[in-house]
Amino acid sequence: MIVSYPNQTRNYCVFSPGVNERVRRGESELPVIRESLKNPKSEDEIVEDLFILNCMIDEGVGINKVAELYPELSRYNQTNSPNVQTFLAGIYRKTKVPDAFGPLVAMLIRNAINSPPHPNPLPQGEGMQVFDPNEEIGGAILDYLA
Repeated sequence: MIVSYPNQTRNYCVFSPGVNERVRRGESELPVIRESLKNPKSEDEIVEDLFILNCMIDEGVGINKVAELYPELSRYNQTNSPNVQTFLAGIYRKTKVPDAFGPLVAMLIRNAINSPPHPNPLPQGEGMQVFDPNEEIGGAILDYLA
């Protein structure tokens, strides 16, 4: 399980080849993801699991089935990882779990308070995160309010 994060020439992640198979398994993969989110071995594993959940929603796995994972997903509501925040907000945006609204707002406020006044918009070097989680968090909040 290795995630290749965005860099200066690519604004998206590249995941291990097994991701598509896990997405294809649909609901039968949810218990595996639940356990993985309870005891992750790395940030890469968390990001990959969140990506798979996001893809499952797009492929028609019931939003309610994914929303049932909120207790495991909510463990990451306080994360400072921009990668985890981005993918987590994307899932919340699609599932609209009512309990996730407050944590999304808190995440956005925390990021605003802790961000440097003039962040460097052009990341330097391979592997640097270029996601702006606040875009996805803000979009999720707007979707909740719509």
